[in-house]
Amino acid sequence: MPPLPVTVIVPVKNEEKNLPRCLCRLGRLARVVVVDSGSTDRTPDIAKEHGAEYVLFQWNGKFPKKRNWFLLNHPVTTPWVLFLDADEYIPESFIDELERTLPATTHVGFWIHYENHFMGRLLRHGSPMVKLALFRAGKGLYERIDEDSWSKLDMEVHEHPVLEGSIGMLTATIEHNDYKGMHAYIARHNDYSSWEAARRIRLDSTPGAWNHFTPIQRSKYQGIDKWWTAPGYALYSIFWKRGLLDGIPGVCFGIMKGIYFFQIWLKIRELRLARSSTASR
Repeated sequence: MPPLPVTVIVPVKNEEKNLPRCLCRLGRLARVVVVDSGSTDRTPDIAKEHGAEYVLFQWNGKFPKKRNWFLLNHPVTTPWVLFLDADEYIPESFIDELERTLPATTHVGFWIHYENHFMGRLLRHGSPMVKLALFRAGKGLYERIDEDSWSKLDMEVHEHPVLEGSIGMLTATIEHNDYKGMHAYIARHNDYSSWEAARRIRLDSTPGAWNHFTPIQRSKYQGIDKWWTAPGYALYSIFWKRGLLDGIPGVCFGIMKGIYFFQIWLKIRELRLARSSTASR
């Protein structure tokens, strides 16, 4: 049976703990490309050992970042492209659904559900993880955000693809399970919260950016600078979305997400106070 006409792009940096399991699931897909931000561990060797194409990316601090850079500079030779993180693992059921769905669909992209693992346990409750990660090649790019002076993230993390056409939803899920531990989790979310805070500040001076948001994004950024968002999200995840039923991992996950939003609120407050102090001089 010929491989499915999908190019899988895996953006990485120092992912030797996650990457082998990710790549070993992709044999039925036509093309696999690992785009690396200069890893210092065995990531490049692992990519080559699994037969993936290896591409080195060096960010200059300006547009485009990693995902858009690949789409703009490297031809995608299949009709579809799937962006997959190294800590995301595709089951056979997901590939089976692609095999049934892609040949006849009129959609240009698909939302994908993820099974989230935390502290060694599959979380069956709490807030679901959904991403728009599969779309037709040439039908769009990740949103462009002017961040030449404030971002340290070389890859689109919270930016979403802006596509031309209708978007569907797949039913099969992808496993999300990071094996690098809590230290990496906390460090990563510290970087993410700084980015979120800076972006919220930028929205004050670029109101047109709101027009490209999904309803979920619009709701998120309308509340992200409010003090009650952090405790509200934690309570929502633990009780309303029944994260409590996942035991200690479910409760801790809700608390950590609440802490993440509290970090964002603190950093927004800090940035606005600094801007106000500068303006008053």
